[in-house]
Amino acid sequence: MAPPTKADKKAAVDAAAWMFNIVTSVGVIIANKALMANYGFSFATTLTGLHFVTTTLMTAILTWLGYIQPSHLPISELLKFVLFANFSIVGMNVSLMWNSVGFYQIAKLSMIPVSCLLEVVLDKMRYSRDTKLSIGLVLVGVGVCTVTDVSVNAKGFIAAFIAVWSTSLQQYYVHFLQRKYSLSSFNLLGHTAPGQAGSLLLLGPFLDYWLTDERVDRYNYNIGSLLFIFLSCSIAVGTNLSQFICIGRFTAVSFQVLGHMKTILVLILGFILFGKDGLNVQVVLGMIIAVAGMVWYGNASSKPGGKERRSHSLPTNKTGT
Repeated sequence: MAPPTKADKKAAVDAAAWMFNIVTSVGVIIANKALMANYGFSFATTLTGLHFVTTTLMTAILTWLGYIQPSHLPISELLKFVLFANFSIVGMNVSLMWNSVGFYQIAKLSMIPVSCLLEVVLDKMRYSRDTKLSIGLVLVGVGVCTVTDVSVNAKGFIAAFIAVWSTSLQQYYVHFLQRKYSLSSFNLLGHTAPGQAGSLLLLGPFLDYWLTDERVDRYNYNIGSLLFIFLSCSIAVGTNLSQFICIGRFTAVSFQVLGHMKTILVLILGFILFGKDGLNVQVVLGMIIAVAGMVWYGNASSKPGGKERRSHSLPTNKTGT
């Protein structure tokens, strides 16, 4: 039996990275849904801040044990990243509050064309016809699955616009910073998690009170809710890390396209765990279309000319590593 080639090893690691991201992302969504549905914990922004506190502790322990080597990230770059990331989290929460579920899903789908635009303008990326068509097929499939009633208002549109652009910029910036400063996923997470934890814990209680009219410090904590908060935070460490791993290995667009597999899995698990009322022919058809588009995208983008940069140069800075 021939030994595995370099391409085979890369494919195996890529598949493992995607699986890690899918499992942890779906896991944290299910844990959060159970926490909010069964225990009435509706403080989403504060919970995200706790996720980053746990992630900060994990990276600090690994650094102390010597598994993460010291690295350098300029404070200006760190502040820009935290700004994009926090606008993304806050924007998504506000968009969900102010918009119908249908328009919220359309806004999430629009992240793919926005990410494509960022790659074309900033990275001089070029897509083949098949790659563009496969992205369109994914959008159609996920749209059929998730988009129901669609209504929009001025403030909801502004919130969705901010959420989409800040999320796309944050995901693009992950890939950019890892390449420019030669940072591993653990390095970048170690730099960014403390800033996000501190800012979200300061902002979160006020934003959650504004959105829900409830105070997180007056919530009736019990053993069950604390266990689910701990579970959510533990899984979120893997979610945060796997996001950086996947975007670092691929691009923000690929992460968005194949990431819609998580939407499909969440729908399926939702039907299994929380009732089958929403399972109908339209949803099943949308799932089939979306998965077909993801398979097509994987094949099209991996072919020569499917997705390539016109300019491959990018300044790097390894100072302090």
